[in-house]
Amino acid sequence: MQQRPLALVTGVGRPQGISAGIAARLAADGWDLAITHWSPVDVEQYGGAADDAQTIAEELRGLGAAVTRLEVDLADPDAARRVFAELGGASVSALVLSHSHSVDSGILDTTVESWDRHFAVNARASWLLVAEFARQSPPTGGRIVALTSDHVIHNLPYGASKGALDRLMLAAAGELAQQGITANIVNPGPIDTGWMTDEVRAALTERQPTGRLGLPSDTAELVAFLVSERAAWITGQLITSDGGFSL
Repeated sequence: MQQRPLALVTGVGRPQGISAGIAARLAADGWDLAITHWSPVDVEQYGGAADDAQTIAEELRGLGAAVTRLEVDLADPDAARRVFAELGGASVSALVLSHSHSVDSGILDTTVESWDRHFAVNARASWLLVAEFARQSPPTGGRIVALTSDHVIHNLPYGASKGALDRLMLAAAGELAQQGITANIVNPGPIDTGWMTDEVRAALTERQPTGRLGLPSDTAELVAFLVSERAAWITGQLITSDGGFSL
């Protein structure tokens, strides 16, 4: 029996989230999965349940994937090292950076503490995970995909830290290419994952040329392609996959 490749997907803590959609698509495509989540944020910030990540893991196993579930606060500088150590030397072929910390604030009301946590989670943790991934990458290379956003007005620390993530991925594409590693960025636009009010949903839908908002599965389809062998010649790209919203 052919061994299934292993993908590490971060931020898989909410069943309706983009990360869970990506993980489900990869499981269906024949990947085994390691998933990270941080329950305090998922529960307190997004209104999830403490056992949501366990529910997701069970659903992924139902799709045929072996699943390692890791609860970790990515703001901890040692988190990336511990994540890969928990995998016991298993070779990770794809890294999908779909975690994020996002608390709305602007230029005049952002606190230093909020700024620092956004950059610790969204930028620093991503850098450290990319570095650990590269150190253990198999001779056949690997795939890195990160999710970004251009939402920065009144969401300054989130948008600024995502901008740093974009630059990190360009560095990864150039520096890691000789290892056979590709690195790409996906901007999914507004995805209806349960955070929108009815008013926000209506306003965003009105701006959407397709007449509907994006779903986690829309983003998952693109990520699944980018981590596949078919995407071996694509690297260093920021791909906007938003159904024309940015038009």
